[in-house]
Amino acid sequence: MPEAAKTLASRRVLVTGAAGFIGSRLCSRLLEAGTEVHGVSRRRHEADGVHWWKADLAEYPAADHVMAEVRPDVVFHLAGEVSGVRDVAMIRPTVRNTLLSTVNLLTSACWLGSPRMILAGSASEPGPDGVPASPYAAAKAASSMYARTFHACYGLPVTNLRLSMVYGPGQEDYDKLIPYVTRSLLRGDVPRLSSGVHEFDWVYVDDVLGAFISAAAAADLAGHTLDVGSGELVSVRSIVERIGRLTGRTAQPQFGAVPDRQREDSLLADVRRTREVLGWQAQTPLEDGLAKTVEWHRERHADVAPR
Repeated sequence: MPEAAKTLASRRVLVTGAAGFIGSRLCSRLLEAGTEVHGVSRRRHEADGVHWWKADLAEYPAADHVMAEVRPDVVFHLAGEVSGVRDVAMIRPTVRNTLLSTVNLLTSACWLGSPRMILAGSASEPGPDGVPASPYAAAKAASSMYARTFHACYGLPVTNLRLSMVYGPGQEDYDKLIPYVTRSLLRGDVPRLSSGVHEFDWVYVDDVLGAFISAAAAADLAGHTLDVGSGELVSVRSIVERIGRLTGRTAQPQFGAVPDRQREDSLLADVRRTREVLGWQAQTPLEDGLAKTVEWHRERHADVAPR
């Protein structure tokens, strides 16, 4: 067991968004370390060993209630509206479910003796001109600003981890590139994609779990904002071509079938600073991570014959 995980063995931990892709795997990793794990989500869920709470954290009485009942030593805040859609209709739900839930938790934490707070930020927060490119990016940027305010003004020990493009087994959001392309090819369907020219920093989910646990265990990390990524940019086209080789399917994706998103920026994680401050760096090569991901989807959809 990694040393960082051992330090959390005697702690009481709250994971928000615990039913999600990253949150569910984080709960499992913490349970393996012997941590008392409490999970919260807006939908009813069950997980072996996890004390479960169903609550809408955007409602401040609900956030206060969960925090007061659990009284956590550490909070991993992953809940929020995860869609990167640019449509104006996404602004209100993103402000509510991402920004408001964060502010509610930070406020509750101040009233409860200031537990350690680890926030799941996003690499999409900044832009070259300082203007976020989507409602999601804007809500994450505002959440990050509030986190810095709570640390500077109220002494809350909060750390913001700006996640790059997280992928891996267990990701079933088929609006995301890797799950969508993998399932499509395994089914024999033709993925309809953008131009594929944009580049992103892709980071394997198990490496991200290590960053969260290391941040919770580290001393003197309060107030920091750190990037969590691989430190390498890889294009969408390259990712799709690699998945094609791993699935062994011959269907040719239709690049350019859907328009590119406006203001799509290539954001490379500052891995050197994260390594210096946190002592963490990604360990999983992209080819290995994609192979594990494709195998998970292959087993998941074993009953779906190619069309």
